[in-house]
Amino acid sequence: MDDLRHGSRDKRGHWTPKDPLEVAPIFVWPWSIVRFLRWLPSYFLPYNVIFLALGALFWYLLTPSRETMQTLSWGWVLWILARNSLAILLLYGALELRLYVRRRQGTGFKYNPKFPADTPSDVFLFKSQNIDNALRTFGTGLPIWSAYEVLLLHAWASGWGPWTTFGESPLWLLAFGLVIPVFHEVHFYFIHRLIHVPVLYKYIHSVHHNSVNPSPWSSLSMHPVEHLLYWSGALIHIILPSHPLLLLYHLQVTGTGAVIGHVGFDKVETGKDTGVDTHAFTHYLHHKYFEVNYADGTIPIDKWCGTWHDGTSAGDAQMKERFRAKKSRLAAKSERDPGSTP
Repeated sequence: MDDLRHGSRDKRGHWTPKDPLEVAPIFVWPWSIVRFLRWLPSYFLPYNVIFLALGALFWYLLTPSRETMQTLSWGWVLWILARNSLAILLLYGALELRLYVRRRQGTGFKYNPKFPADTPSDVFLFKSQNIDNALRTFGTGLPIWSAYEVLLLHAWASGWGPWTTFGESPLWLLAFGLVIPVFHEVHFYFIHRLIHVPVLYKYIHSVHHNSVNPSPWSSLSMHPVEHLLYWSGALIHIILPSHPLLLLYHLQVTGTGAVIGHVGFDKVETGKDTGVDTHAFTHYLHHKYFEVNYADGTIPIDKWCGTWHDGTSAGDAQMKERFRAKKSRLAAKSERDPGSTP
């Protein structure tokens, strides 16, 4: 595919989509039913349908019986960890192999023309972003993901919490399932803003942001404390009536779905003139500029809070003006309190 038909490339080779980013037309005024219905299929296709299918596959075929999970034992706990790890290895590994190892698309639709493997850095273990990211993913990311899953499945099997069935609460579970991706984004926004507090950013979130030019292995490369916060949204399933299928769907949205924002390409080419949109640009801008796009735009929290960047020169100007205003406020505070640091 010719990526210049869909965007532009600057002198440094950075590619940008031609159309500005837009938030979902859910809370955009004046509200339009036509605009909402046109957008609605993209809420489900392709990614949330894939995550639901993976959740169903895991639940119906790859999860131990209720009787087994009533007792915490290493056998089924390690099975949960192994199946989650294998799924991530296959999916993330396939994307990494195609786009970053074999480089089948070259730099077509790639936001940053550099490849992490070509730029060793001391901020990473073994000076390798890929090795560092993979070690953090499998070293703490997947064990913490799996620990949440094990404890919540154990709670369900033991009858702890307001679990229900589709036979008892079909409308509630349908509605809950429909809003899980929205709930995840809202939860992610608030914990994301929290770990951008300077002291937490320095010691925790900076680990993830070391990958300024992210690739698939960057998706779950985090400090263990961030992993704990990131998957804490799954606890909603022992607060509100839920079903294990929805729990596993939720964990796919958060775990497998993290790759969407970190793939580094706007499209994954599937043929000479066809490709799958990744919708990665929103989060890529967060990695590039650090203080924009804390969420992904389904709920326009960033717009409400003034941290939205739509990828255009106007978005750059708004961001720089916000940074200048912040710098001025800090300077004024420093003048009032000479002991403070701007």
